[in-house]
Amino acid sequence: MCPSLADLSYGVRARVVSLTPHPSCTISLMELGIVPGAEVCVVRCAPLGDPLEVDVAGARLALRRNVADLVQVEELSA
Repeated sequence: MCPSLADLSYGVRARVVSLTPHPSCTISLMELGIVPGAEVCVVRCAPLGDPLEVDVAGARLALRRNVADLVQVEELSA
């Protein structure tokens, strides 16, 4: 099973493999550019661990950790 976006270490580039279907989040994630094939990177995290700052195609997004868990990724080789 692929790790989720929430499991990525900071600064590691990854590619979105799939999105776990969720009635309130899936469409919103896709509208933000988090679609299968998109490159993402966790930039940093808030002091208490939530939300995460994520880079998606040059745009910086803040995602709650439970939403980032819905995004399955595969790390890109250096």
